[in-house]
Amino acid sequence: MKEVHGEQCLARCTIFRWCHRYEAGRVNIKDLPRPEQAHVVTNSATISAVDELIRQNHRITAREIAVELSISKGAVHHIFLKKLGYGKVCAQWVPKHLSENQKTARWEQDPSATQEFLH
Repeated sequence: MKEVHGEQCLARCTIFRWCHRYEAGRVNIKDLPRPEQAHVVTNSATISAVDELIRQNHRITAREIAVELSISKGAVHHIFLKKLGYGKVCAQWVPKHLSENQKTARWEQDPSATQEFLH
């Protein structure tokens, strides 16, 4: 084990001691937060940064946003879908629910599209 993991490897007796404590029911195995873990990635600053990147380029990928903001792809998808309400349509991120201003702008571009807003 030390050849593979180096000096960070646990001693065999420590593992046996932990197993013995676990079997005796004396160990709380609940995960504790780690200092290097990011606890809250989806704060308002991150959400607005993701929204701004999408508005600049509707064809931007989740991976590109994740690299740009140094967050995980899973966090980016969570922000896309749950926080911003975007959906993927023809390789572009678009809002699932249009605001009144967006509806008006869309109607001005194509008055025949009024039917889609009545539903």
